[in-house]
Amino acid sequence: MEFIVAHGTLILLLACAFGFFMAWGIGANDVANAMGTSVGSGVLTIKQAIIVAMIFEFLGAYLAGGEVTQTVRSGIVDSSVLENTPHLLVYGMLSTLLGTAVWLTIASAKGWPVSTTHTVIGAIIGFAAVGIGVDAVQWSKIWNIVGGWVLSPVLAGVVSYTLFRSVQILILDTPDPFVQAKRYVPIYLFLTGFMVSMVTFMKGLKHVGLNLSPLASVGFAVLTGVLITLIGKMLLAKIEPSPDQDRRFRFASTERLFGVLMIFTACSMAFAHGSNDVSNAVGPLAAIYSVIADGSVNSSTRVPSWILLLGGVGIVAGLAMFGRRVMHTIGKKITELTPSRGFAAELGAASTVVLATGTGLPVSTTHTLVGAILGVGFARGIGAIDLRVVRGIFASWFVTLPAGAFFSTIFFFLFIALF
Repeated sequence: MEFIVAHGTLILLLACAFGFFMAWGIGANDVANAMGTSVGSGVLTIKQAIIVAMIFEFLGAYLAGGEVTQTVRSGIVDSSVLENTPHLLVYGMLSTLLGTAVWLTIASAKGWPVSTTHTVIGAIIGFAAVGIGVDAVQWSKIWNIVGGWVLSPVLAGVVSYTLFRSVQILILDTPDPFVQAKRYVPIYLFLTGFMVSMVTFMKGLKHVGLNLSPLASVGFAVLTGVLITLIGKMLLAKIEPSPDQDRRFRFASTERLFGVLMIFTACSMAFAHGSNDVSNAVGPLAAIYSVIADGSVNSSTRVPSWILLLGGVGIVAGLAMFGRRVMHTIGKKITELTPSRGFAAELGAASTVVLATGTGLPVSTTHTLVGAILGVGFARGIGAIDLRVVRGIFASWFVTLPAGAFFSTIFFFLFIALF
């Protein structure tokens, strides 16, 4: 601990560098989950998707990222085991940041959409169980998190399946789908604005000094939903049916209406992803900051805003520089996506992620969105899904947790030897 006290600033700078590297890896790999459906359905180009994600990933990370950060920061390792050796927690969290960043960089180079959440949880378990002792891991909390990993893709799949079936019944399977879309798309717009803003107002804004009552949160969420609906309706009013395009594909004009909706669901998915997955980068960094600031593993120091800011900037940088490969896998290879299908997948996944964020549960955005895309695929029949691609994605998921544990354990012993 003497080294930590004497060189606290150096350790913190090192942690910030590793945290930024890890956030960069999240942007390069996980943000593709948020934007891949929009690109795959043809609503946004890759360049436009990057711009949208830059804005809303950052806002989600900064405005609503505090709840899950607390879980990653102090909900996995049993602090009582480390009361007399807080320096081991610092070395462990440094190794978690660096080990996770290395694995994410490898996966992104290969185009694998792996789970950042799996990687960071595996990394924390790895250094704690191998480097400190099995008792250092709060296994009861781990099973809750693992339950969330299983539940989130199933829930997102069910929600997305239900949404797309409603689109089929209310719009696509009617005699005049274009007219029906003009009638019902504004309702979906309201749902999009309300769902994301509700959890943000209720849970996400506490760390920036806004403590709204439940009634006020509902009121602001309704206003947000109405505002988005009005903006969307203005955009929808400019779209007219194209008989030439409809002769080639019956739903061509209708899908253009859903393209407007997908712009908003893409924003909501990016916001939801930033709010949940920034915790993976800054949770370990926040734990290091607490030990350096207070000298105790039981510190209740709030997560500083600048830490969330660092995570948000890192995520955006990773997406812009290296996010194209995974975006292609998510958007093009699992199932054929149109704007109506992509909307159902994005809104189902975003709703699941923001609800998990509100409860502080670090779910896997990768699992959630893949589950949502599969839900939409099942609504069209099992033949609409490329099962070979899905098997490859599942295999990469199984490798991810032990890979995170492996890298973090190596770095943990390296830091102990160095310091």
